[in-house]
Amino acid sequence: MKCKDAENMIPLFLEDDLDTEDLREFMEHINKCEECKEELTIQFLVLEGLARLEAGNVFDLKSELELRMEEAVHALRVRESMQWFLYALDGLVVVAAVTLAALLITIG
Repeated sequence: MKCKDAENMIPLFLEDDLDTEDLREFMEHINKCEECKEELTIQFLVLEGLARLEAGNVFDLKSELELRMEEAVHALRVRESMQWFLYALDGLVVVAAVTLAALLITIG
């Protein structure tokens, strides 16, 4: 992934609106690229900071961004696990269909 692609994905990441593949690529890039991580931090601070200031809330945005990134990594692992589960389930359905067809042919 190029930096420009990652920077374009920052708003989607902050809105939790990236699909599994995009989230994986984004997180890999952010963890390797200090410039994009800094851009993510800036956009998060601006977006969340302004909202919190308007509401008059006390906040620690650096910790919140770190938590959001940890949650994204966890969500990515869950999504990828579910994807593998669905692949396995699809395989079992195919095996069941072939077995059923073989039984029908044998009986018929």
